[in-house]
Amino acid sequence: MNPSITQKERIISLDIIRGIALFGILFINVGAFQVLIEGGPMPDYSGINGMIDTLIKVFIEKKFFSIFSFLFGVGFYIFVSRAESRGDKPRLRFFRRLMALLLLGIIHIFIFWGSILAVYAIIGLFLIPFYHAKISTIGKWLGAIICLHIISNLIMLFASDMGLLTNFITFLSNDVIAIFIMFLSGFLAAKAEWISHVSNWSKQIKWIQAGTVPLFIGFSIWIWVSSQANSQSLNTIIALGVLPTTLFYLSTLFLILENKLIRKFLQPIARVGQMAFTNYVAQSIIGQVIISILGLEAVSPNDIIIISILIYSIQIIFSIIWFKYFKMGPLEKVWRFMTYGRSASQSPK
Repeated sequence: MNPSITQKERIISLDIIRGIALFGILFINVGAFQVLIEGGPMPDYSGINGMIDTLIKVFIEKKFFSIFSFLFGVGFYIFVSRAESRGDKPRLRFFRRLMALLLLGIIHIFIFWGSILAVYAIIGLFLIPFYHAKISTIGKWLGAIICLHIISNLIMLFASDMGLLTNFITFLSNDVIAIFIMFLSGFLAAKAEWISHVSNWSKQIKWIQAGTVPLFIGFSIWIWVSSQANSQSLNTIIALGVLPTTLFYLSTLFLILENKLIRKFLQPIARVGQMAFTNYVAQSIIGQVIISILGLEAVSPNDIIIISILIYSIQIIFSIIWFKYFKMGPLEKVWRFMTYGRSASQSPK
């Protein structure tokens, strides 16, 4: 554990986690890069493919998007606090940033129908009112929303019909609420300075890690069994396991990345995370090109593993080379220009 970790090293840690999240997201998105046609070839889920698919559901599905969402919330606080320190209008500037993301996200939908960017932009609007809220207030809101989300999922799991409340319960159990929970969690962690002083909070983080281990194991077994039984409640069970699993992953990563040698070893992954916007969009383009070259009409879980590793390897190499000559990714430059209305080189750092 290194108590004298610098702010620059802290940002590298966030980039590493962001890069890891992008790798996990690939295992979910690759299968969706090839649009299935009714009556056409379907992915093979027999044998080893079925086992891989189950493992993806247990360890990856929704969890790495949640990590990515948490870091979006952290990024929101960093962005608006820096804007305010410059004498800028932080909430107005962030609104403009979200509108730029919305536009870019809509464009990306024409490339990949499953793009999350436009959804992030819309959900991100609901973070703005929390900027000047007290930490205790944010904590209360977050706790209430988490409780409603969990209760709603439990109702979805055990009650098939809630009458007039069905639509309301369905909304509260939706992934949109889960994304906002992680947005707000990341924002709270950054505002409370838990992110910038991990070593000071290591004891509490270890308690979170220890407390989520049994839940992580329990939900992993539950998801595995439900998947093997083709349970109709599988998606709800996965949704219930997202929060404890994500907290376990994040607490473990933050503690591990306090080690300077590990951070140095994972520097190539930090480069991928440093240009996460560019790499997220590029994944869908590279993936579709690879699928086309391989002539795959349907992407099976075994194909997902191979293609994900191939895409990520390309992105690690490209990101390392890119940052030898440039300070930010190409789409990050576009996003910055749309946010500030001037060249990226003149924009605030």
